[in-house]
Amino acid sequence: MSFVTEHMGLFFLIINTILSFIIVFRERKDTVNTWAWLLVLTFIPVLGFVLYIFFGKGISKERIFDMKIQTKIGMNVEVQQQQRAFHRGLFPKPNTDQVDPRQLIYMLTIFESSLYTTNNDVVLYTDGREKFDALLEDIQQAKYHIHMEYYIYRADALGLEVRAALIAAASRGVKVRLLLDAWGSTQANRHFFAPLIEAGGEVEFFFPLFLPYINPRMNYRNHRKIVVIDGEIGYTGGFNVGDEYLGLVEKFGYWRDNHLRIRGQAVYTLQNRFLMDWNSQQKNEVVYQPDYFPEIESKGKLALQIVSSGPDSEHEQIKMTYLKMINLAKKEILIQTPYYIPDASIHEGLKLALLSGVKVRIQIPNKPDHLLVYWATYSFVAELIEYGAIIETYEDGFIHAKTMVIDSGIASVGSANIDVRSFKLDFEVNTIVYDSDFAEQVREAFYQDSMRSELLTQEKYNQRGTWIKFKEGIARLISPLL
Repeated sequence: MSFVTEHMGLFFLIINTILSFIIVFRERKDTVNTWAWLLVLTFIPVLGFVLYIFFGKGISKERIFDMKIQTKIGMNVEVQQQQRAFHRGLFPKPNTDQVDPRQLIYMLTIFESSLYTTNNDVVLYTDGREKFDALLEDIQQAKYHIHMEYYIYRADALGLEVRAALIAAASRGVKVRLLLDAWGSTQANRHFFAPLIEAGGEVEFFFPLFLPYINPRMNYRNHRKIVVIDGEIGYTGGFNVGDEYLGLVEKFGYWRDNHLRIRGQAVYTLQNRFLMDWNSQQKNEVVYQPDYFPEIESKGKLALQIVSSGPDSEHEQIKMTYLKMINLAKKEILIQTPYYIPDASIHEGLKLALLSGVKVRIQIPNKPDHLLVYWATYSFVAELIEYGAIIETYEDGFIHAKTMVIDSGIASVGSANIDVRSFKLDFEVNTIVYDSDFAEQVREAFYQDSMRSELLTQEKYNQRGTWIKFKEGIARLISPLL
């Protein structure tokens, strides 16, 4: 037996120890995340090392965005004017009835540089076919440019339908830019988009893979869904491009999601976000052009802000937004999320709301699309039942909506789940609407979903089998890494 073979165990122990010191002292992860990775390295030392390389290693903010340059694309003057006004105590008064949104607006404007706009017309889509029919019609009417960004783009029937519309637009002289997450859109490669590229469209991938399914940055995913057409119309929310989002995949059944069509000055923020994301992957950056931020004639009256976050951010902006909304609620909090794997602040915030007499109602799927994630979700929501939360499992297909409504006054619709991944690892974007009428519309859709859901009671939860308890325990243990 050779010396190397004889001392292989000691070699891996030394490597594990060195890597553990790197995690604890060099990268300075939060305590819960650190302990989770230490457990992985301890119990599966060889595989754990590989997993850490691909899923645990941090990324440098400077290597993704040069924020001092990127934020010059579009809206700096408007944001700075609002910041000065808010510093002087001049606050807007949106139609939010009994909810006072000033602290939330202040936080997002002053610390997150999110433009507050009031002339927006917003359409809520809860059905995938209706959303894509509207999008395809707007693509057909596009005159100047189409900027599109998705996490998942499938090379299926819907993918072909959207591709055909983009090819037709590019062929008539519309500038088409398509940015896709490389991990989420592995089916739709450059060969698939060759006809669009030949027509003059540009297609790029966020954090491209150097081998199929392999990239040291694969744990950091661009989960945003953004479309901007001629700088005037914007789409954002939860629907990706794929047949399952039309309810055509048997495994999931009907796909229940939320998506927004926005016309108004809030589109400037979506445009700014797209250009920053596009430029982060380009050597030839897109620079400011007036056509990207045209004067928008909108009769809409909805007030809203769009907030984005990711591992490049100074703060966990969307998590802070969710947390502030929870703290502002006085009567009711409605949440829809396919994954509920919160950090301590969100989980304790909801417990505190419940203990203070606020009604909390949460809807989750009745089936998993990611097994460990589902059982972690099941475990965390069940814990809230003890505090009086109403937990429902959606039975009419798969619920993918990422929604929060407080006191029928403020509604959040976007791409961010209520989980650690969305808060820390993924690039996300949410829309916060300050309007009682719109919030009531989202609330009504929520209660329509309640009619298609089953109540998860404490008795039902206690009847789960030993195997489910084991899966919950494992999932809960590594939940910071999911």
